[in-house]
Amino acid sequence: MEMSNWKGAAGVCINEKNEVLLVLQGPPGEDKKWGVPSGGLEAGETLQESCEREFLEETGLAVRTAEKLTVKNGAYQDNAVSFELHYFRVELVGGEITVLEGDEWIAAVSWQPIANLSELDLAYPDDITLIESLIKN
Repeated sequence: MEMSNWKGAAGVCINEKNEVLLVLQGPPGEDKKWGVPSGGLEAGETLQESCEREFLEETGLAVRTAEKLTVKNGAYQDNAVSFELHYFRVELVGGEITVLEGDEWIAAVSWQPIANLSELDLAYPDDITLIESLIKN
């Protein structure tokens, strides 16, 4: 059976207060979970372009990708779909936090203290280690 491959990008944005920008999201009617802004690659995009576009679409904030942090690989639906999510550190360049009205996927966008991440319902709890490694001293 041919496995379909999903590829996407995620942006990790940390401010000078050691807060990380998270989006509370999930399918309409389901419990939402917190996570860094991320989404799938569109035709013709680089991973960096995808990261910047998704970040803007989900949060209202314009960012510039900095270094690549890690790649998360895995599979969904009994291995029918493999995924590859590329994480980038991103730097804020403009915009303001905006939650689109009527968006049934995204419930909130906010800066969250990195120290409190373990108290949040995260989509990927293992992201905490990655985020903590970026804390500005």
